[in-house]
Amino acid sequence: MHAAVVTSFTEPPHYQPFDDPVARGEHEEIVKVLAAGLHPRVRSGAGGSHYTSTRELPLIPGIDGVGRTAGGELVYFVLPDTCWGSMAQQTVIDRRRSVTLAPDVDVATIAAAMNPAMSSWVALRRRISFSSGQSVLILGATGNAGQMAVQVAKHLGASRVIAAGRDADRLALLAELGSDETISLLGDDDAVDHDLGRAAATVDLVID
Repeated sequence: MHAAVVTSFTEPPHYQPFDDPVARGEHEEIVKVLAAGLHPRVRSGAGGSHYTSTRELPLIPGIDGVGRTAGGELVYFVLPDTCWGSMAQQTVIDRRRSVTLAPDVDVATIAAAMNPAMSSWVALRRRISFSSGQSVLILGATGNAGQMAVQVAKHLGASRVIAAGRDADRLALLAELGSDETISLLGDDDAVDHDLGRAAATVDLVID
């Protein structure tokens, strides 16, 4: 098969031949990769700077993606931290770390959105006892993960979502995604501090 292969942390990945993956574990399966997410976590892993990096080379970047099984099933998968990433024609997945998808989904959108969406989903569903009706302040709401956090919070029943960020154009779009109020982090420091302080004093939780 071919893959995006990192052979030096001072160079970008190169498209080149690589050994075919082999499924060995009870729950492992080979999938044909249809789309892989290019997240900040993937970039730092490819550069050897992520805290999970063993700096072992060669390395195929990628921590998740959408693939098709030998039986034709479409799945979203998350990979463990190994040198066998998702930026390849094939990869080995653990079926316990995968979700079956509808056959007509947009695979590129799923691969791009799941990782940033999970950051707020896990925070609200696993790290705290979030209840419908609570209010949320989201810092960094104009980034990809922040925009997804607005939608996730609303989906889980947040009564009020306040979105704070620096990108004025993206802030203006957040109302369409579910934010009830936006706060610009640009401008006079005292004014920003006042607005953030007011918002933080009236919400149940903050996602940064």
